[in-house]
Amino acid sequence: MKNAKKGLPHDDPGNRCQRPDRPIGVISDTHGLLRPEALTLLEGCELILHLGDVGSRDQDAAILERLGELAPMVAVRGNIDTAPWADSLPMTHDFTINGWRLHLVHILAEFDPATPCDAVLHGHSHKPRNEWQDGKLLFNPGAAGKRRFRLPITLGKLWADERGLRGAILHLPL
Repeated sequence: MKNAKKGLPHDDPGNRCQRPDRPIGVISDTHGLLRPEALTLLEGCELILHLGDVGSRDQDAAILERLGELAPMVAVRGNIDTAPWADSLPMTHDFTINGWRLHLVHILAEFDPATPCDAVLHGHSHKPRNEWQDGKLLFNPGAAGKRRFRLPITLGKLWADERGLRGAILHLPL
């Protein structure tokens, strides 16, 4: 894993995005399962964000390593990320990409509304969400890992450029 001490790349990935036409991949709630279909949908992304609940086993750190092979990646810790490797993951992460301020958190209820940001990216509920509320994009890519109840298996993509900040929910072709 890149910079295992912090669980983050060595520098702010938002400062390295040279191709604003390429999307940011957003994935969450893999719960120890990184599907090949998810990897295919994330190919070509400029950056990958994992919004927590990577997995609870020692070997689940490999999920972040594999995502990091596709693109620079950032991850935040989810409530099931209890293995020792996950201790290095932050609970939240804020950065700016192409002028857009993003706030990453696993559980939306833990978001402080006073946080200055243009988008709150979260996971936890397994329910995809892509909506603007009170001037902020609330974006949940849904769950890309094990199916929960009858919820879809999804991930997301974001575009942050001069045309705006916009997201899309993608259903994995299972």
